[in-house]
Amino acid sequence: MTSQVFRPAARPIWKERPAPAYQSIKALVLGGFAIAIIVPILVVVSTSLASDQDIIEAGGYVLWPKHPTVKAYETLFSGGLMGRAIMVSVFVTLVGTALALVTTISLAYATSRPVLFGRPVLLLVLFTLLFAPGIIPMFLIVKQLGLIDSLWSLILPGALGAFNFVVMRTFFMNVPQELLESARIDGASDFTILRRIVMPLSKAVIAVVGLFYAVGFWNAFFNALLYLNDTSKWPVQVILRTYVLQGKSLSADQLGVTPPPQPQSLQMAVVVVALVPIAMVYPFLQRHFTKGVITGAVKG
Repeated sequence: MTSQVFRPAARPIWKERPAPAYQSIKALVLGGFAIAIIVPILVVVSTSLASDQDIIEAGGYVLWPKHPTVKAYETLFSGGLMGRAIMVSVFVTLVGTALALVTTISLAYATSRPVLFGRPVLLLVLFTLLFAPGIIPMFLIVKQLGLIDSLWSLILPGALGAFNFVVMRTFFMNVPQELLESARIDGASDFTILRRIVMPLSKAVIAVVGLFYAVGFWNAFFNALLYLNDTSKWPVQVILRTYVLQGKSLSADQLGVTPPPQPQSLQMAVVVVALVPIAMVYPFLQRHFTKGVITGAVKG
């Protein structure tokens, strides 16, 4: 009787250890991308903290300030315009994100269930994803609703995002139907099922969609240019646009600050103020980001 020799099967290619040359090339590429991201951020922060002498010697933008100062930030907040703008942006972002999440979760859950009106509503939302309304029709609607010069004109038009709705609905459709049917047999209503079963299982996608909405509301400035005539209601992004385009400080001109900081320093200070609040939110949601996007975008 001949004995058979069993040889182990070859390991899959993805389990093999990469060659040293490949690892070195990958490290160089990733290092290049990291430098391309870190250096501009460092220039923005350094220029905002640079003195007038540092900016003049560097010819505009500073990589590392020799005489750091917060003069640009003091000028920026001296007139009260930037402080009001930050409060407006925080209000619009918080209220807008909360309202958008309530609308998206409710509509996504309703259309993910086998109800009669689910498909027509789904088609209407997808139609807005393919054919966005123009500027003039949106302005006329906002004007007819009496929302000109109102902060609600910055919130209501973005209360439902078609892409976020599709992601949320796909995630809800992947929730095990047996779990929902068991709760329904026990006498739970649709609202109870959504609040106690579906939403706790959907924390990842809710966090991701909430981040999408928050970033959108915080960075939006075009609606404010269209619907707000009162400068005291401008959000921080409109102030940022004004500083960058004009290259000077509104508060310095109004208060007669002499001498005003260099325009590059003021511009970079406004950029830092506009970026820091929303950047501080991302680390708390980072662990949900990849899971929420992948699970919500892939069915099965």
